[in-house]
Amino acid sequence: MGGVPGRTRSPATPVRPGQAQSAPMTNGPARAEPPCLIVNADDYGYFRGVSRGILEAAERGVVTATGVFANRDAFEERAGWLRERQGLDVGVHLNLTSGTPLTAPMRNNLSRSSGSFAGKYAMTLAVLTGRIPVREVADEWQAQIERCLAAGLQPRFLNSHEHIHMLPALFDVVATLAGRYGIAHIRFPTAERPARLSAGALVRNAIMKGLEMAARPHVRAPVAHFLGLEASGRLDGSYFRRAIATLRPGRIYELMCHPGHLDRDEVHDARLLRYHDWEGEFAALTSPDVRALLESKGVRLIGYRHLKVESGRLRPL
Repeated sequence: MGGVPGRTRSPATPVRPGQAQSAPMTNGPARAEPPCLIVNADDYGYFRGVSRGILEAAERGVVTATGVFANRDAFEERAGWLRERQGLDVGVHLNLTSGTPLTAPMRNNLSRSSGSFAGKYAMTLAVLTGRIPVREVADEWQAQIERCLAAGLQPRFLNSHEHIHMLPALFDVVATLAGRYGIAHIRFPTAERPARLSAGALVRNAIMKGLEMAARPHVRAPVAHFLGLEASGRLDGSYFRRAIATLRPGRIYELMCHPGHLDRDEVHDARLLRYHDWEGEFAALTSPDVRALLESKGVRLIGYRHLKVESGRLRPL
């Protein structure tokens, strides 16, 4: 895999998700550490309205981090907005399913789809069958990281659009890139018990559970407990209250969310409009009730910058 040399992480023993958050043993009574919560907004750079909404949700609400699309239009402008928000953690939202690749080999390989990414299912099949070599994915994702760095952004975490990095071969790619660039944190999505059983929820959870099991041996560093899969695209106050009720003292959690402002002059894709309630998520994440709930439960809002790895454990600073 080509690219700019950087720091390389030595291979480590795989870590089970959640292992890092177990409380240390003590010789006597000790005050329990509060649960810590990262509220991570996906899809920064997707659309102007979404990007503006994420920034506003960080300023007025509880969002503490955002993952950046590096291959979308107006990237430079939107990266500039982020540089002005020093308190908001930034990561790279690695993309293999939407928009146009940054690398020529990937564009050439996608000539049947006019040089654009062909969507989640088509791209997953292309990777699994080898039609798109893993090395090309690695080079494309490296280019996306490099573009963020060149724009003056300092990524603190990696995740991916539609969780495609959970394919085992691709999780290994992400872990290697994280080591190369000194990026300490990778999202590890996990299934959640749905509030209401449905065929769709059962299928989604079965797929995610399979991906979890396959990707787990490739995990090289502690990861935060993941929340938000059940409410993806439509997180509301009801889900937030249920999620907060599950938090345990001393653990580190990441809540995935998708706040934003909807501009119908920008968004024409009916599938996206069905999936996302950007305004609803924005309202939930900027509600005074949500912040009051966190305070009443003793939850500490943090970013990735407030974490360290200590003796194989993910710990707050």
